[in-house]
Amino acid sequence: MSPLSVFLDESGDTGTQSDYYLLTLVFHEQALDISNSLVRLSAELSNLGFPEGAGLHCGPMVRGEEIYHGMPLQLRKKLFFKLFSFARVSGIAYRAFVIKKREYPDKLSLKGRLSKELGTFLRDNLEYLQKHNPVIVYYDNGQSMVTDLINSIFNAYLFDVEVRKVRPDEYRLFQVADMLCTLELAKAKLDDGRVLSKSEEHFFESRRRLIKVYLKALERLHFQ
Repeated sequence: MSPLSVFLDESGDTGTQSDYYLLTLVFHEQALDISNSLVRLSAELSNLGFPEGAGLHCGPMVRGEEIYHGMPLQLRKKLFFKLFSFARVSGIAYRAFVIKKREYPDKLSLKGRLSKELGTFLRDNLEYLQKHNPVIVYYDNGQSMVTDLINSIFNAYLFDVEVRKVRPDEYRLFQVADMLCTLELAKAKLDDGRVLSKSEEHFFESRRRLIKVYLKALERLHFQ
């Protein structure tokens, strides 16, 4: 049995600073070699002048913050699209859990909802997951609630689980999980009839382009 990598990232907080909380899982069967795609991505980023070894962080990329402050919009768009294109050809699948914070206004209820959704997902896909040994879960320990869920829920359903703490700049697939959080957050706003932020509108140009270029393409990556 081949190992299965699961990269997790979250978007949102457990307080009142965000309207949504997202948890995204990216699945990569290690038997599928993505080394050539990784080399190609690194070369493309280098050709765009992106620092070698630096991680792609899509939230700040969209908003023009942190290392992207002062970076031309068109360059930021190219960086985002390079990572998106890599995700499309890397053989991954993903699942995003999107929680409306107004329905779960405190940390306890939010954690309970995420625990239920994650547990149900693992149980429903147990036959597939048990074909892989071990299941290696990668997370940056960004939020203690997610770390607790990983250790409790994954170990409750799977026998051979390894949990590894990572730095976001170490793995492109972790950065893909971050990118998917960004796109799924935008999708949640559209589905709820809400307006995108000014930076999202500026970055993705229009709702039509966001849907056509990104969200429709993501449907093929959904975990079946």
